[in-house]
Amino acid sequence: MEKIKMPVPIAELDGDEMTHVLWGMIKDTLIKPFVDLNTEYYDLSLPHREETADAVTAQAAEAIKRLKIGVKCATITPNLQRQEEYGLTQLWKSPNATIRAALDGTVFRAPILLKRVKPVVTCWEKPVTIARHAYGDLYKAVEYRVPGAGKAELVFTDESGRELSRQTVFDFKGPGVVQAMHNRDASILSFARCCFTYALSVGQDVWFGAKDTISKDYDQTFKLLFQKVYDEEYKAAFEQAGLHYRYALIDDIAAKVLRSKGGIVWACKNYDGDVMSDLVAAASGSLPMMTSVLVSPDGCFEYEAAHGTVTDHFYRWRKGEKVSTNPLATMFAWAGALRKRGELDGNADLVRFAGCLEQAGLDIFEAGHFTEDLTMLCDPSEYTDKPDNDTLLGLIRARLETLLTEEHDCAADMTSAALFPPVILTYPLHICIIKHNQKYREVLSQDGHSRQRLLP
Repeated sequence: MEKIKMPVPIAELDGDEMTHVLWGMIKDTLIKPFVDLNTEYYDLSLPHREETADAVTAQAAEAIKRLKIGVKCATITPNLQRQEEYGLTQLWKSPNATIRAALDGTVFRAPILLKRVKPVVTCWEKPVTIARHAYGDLYKAVEYRVPGAGKAELVFTDESGRELSRQTVFDFKGPGVVQAMHNRDASILSFARCCFTYALSVGQDVWFGAKDTISKDYDQTFKLLFQKVYDEEYKAAFEQAGLHYRYALIDDIAAKVLRSKGGIVWACKNYDGDVMSDLVAAASGSLPMMTSVLVSPDGCFEYEAAHGTVTDHFYRWRKGEKVSTNPLATMFAWAGALRKRGELDGNADLVRFAGCLEQAGLDIFEAGHFTEDLTMLCDPSEYTDKPDNDTLLGLIRARLETLLTEEHDCAADMTSAALFPPVILTYPLHICIIKHNQKYREVLSQDGHSRQRLLP
């Protein structure tokens, strides 16, 4: 079989620990034998971020902006324990936070559903899609460890140097800690438009929650701007479609989601989305079954798996043990990036390959070949075996070869073009292309190298 050509590269952002190992296995076993893979490679492993003083992360973000498409492996965001383990000179910031800030996008996350795995929340009949604002808040906060007694103040000076506000944060009588966060109206407005546009395209209500009763300026701004966008730009369309926008306090929204039937777009501020996407993933099945795409207002896309580096598997694998690590979300990340590259370049063969890659993984799992994380979620009669990584990827490759040689069109099967044609909606700050997918849906905005060394 002749390899599929890929003239235009994508940005490849490698990562850490077990996901780095799996990253290489997926490329070598499932992609490179069939695609003439073309990537600009960036090593975002923690040791390399240390070596480059984290300059590599900024370079990777610029590459995504230039190439329009990136695919990212899971990375370590170090804490004090990791700093000691890796001998770091400082606690480097989250690569995801750096990239999200550079792209100023919205993260859409939705679970990959299997018929054999029942959600923990038994009343959920449809997926809950998390729409996470991917800019600012805790992830771009400025912090200071207060050494002793003193006063912390919040000061704002306008561009002419005139002081407009000075507030006392706290009069410390001893050691403590202080933090300052920010966000921008333009980013919040863009986030709201993307959420409402997506919800209209899939016929789902939008639920949004913050804590405006406590945060009377910060969270209140989110609430007011969301309501403004809804009332002025989307209310009529929502009413015509029989859809609703609901705002409530974040704790109330969380409780209502757990009692819902699913099938909603849950819009979340940055930190809330970080937490709730993991909750929804775990409740739907498993964290490695969560897809994620970051979409910027100017049409950049970064695909990744919405889970961590699987540290426990890495430590076991490093000792020579066979491990069973779920590859589906990472496979879907690669498939999403390759599909989008094919769509932008008019490369139908690459689009079809991406669909077949996703379908091959789903078929093997639906046949009962489960990874360790899924075997704990269902009755033993629901799965056939628990293959290790080498065996599982071998099974997926065999199925992929079959799909690629068949006349069956994986790409059409995965996008369901006949049932869900693409919709283009134009708004002042945003042009969104909505792509529907049987397994998951994502809102898209229009406006090979391998690291061979092992971590210590």
